[in-house]
Amino acid sequence: QVQLVESGGGSVQAGGSLRLSCAVSGSIGSISTMGWYREIAGKQRELVAEITSEGDRTYEDSVKGRFTISRDNAKNSVDLQMDGLKAEDTDVYFCGVLGIRYGVRTLYWGQGTQVTVSS
Repeated sequence: QVQLVESGGGSVQAGGSLRLSCAVSGSIGSISTMGWYREIAGKQRELVAEITSEGDRTYEDSVKGRFTISRDNAKNSVDLQMDGLKAEDTDVYFCGVLGIRYGVRTLYWGQGTQVTVSS
C-alpha cells in the first residue's frame, strides 16, 4: 500500500515562511514527477509546483520567485519551501506523486496540509 505523509503546514504572518514535506512509502515502483497542489473551494486542484525525476521544475506563476520545490530520490521525498507568503496562499496543500509500476502510471495523493497566512 502506498502512503504519502505530509507535514509542515501551519499558520504564519504574511511575509513569513513555511516548509512542507512529503514522504512516500510503499510499493510505488519508480517515482516520476512529484508535486504540490492546492485546492480552491469548489474547484479542482491546481498545480503549485512540480519536479521531474530529472530535476526539471515548474511553478505556478503566482509563486515563482517565492516557492522552491526540491526532492530527495534516496528518501522518496519532496519538499516545498514557501517564502514571502501572502494571504492568498492560504489553502490546503496536497502532495501528488506519479508512480510507475509494471508499466502502469498511477497518481497518488497525500491527505493535505493546511497553510494559513494572516495579513
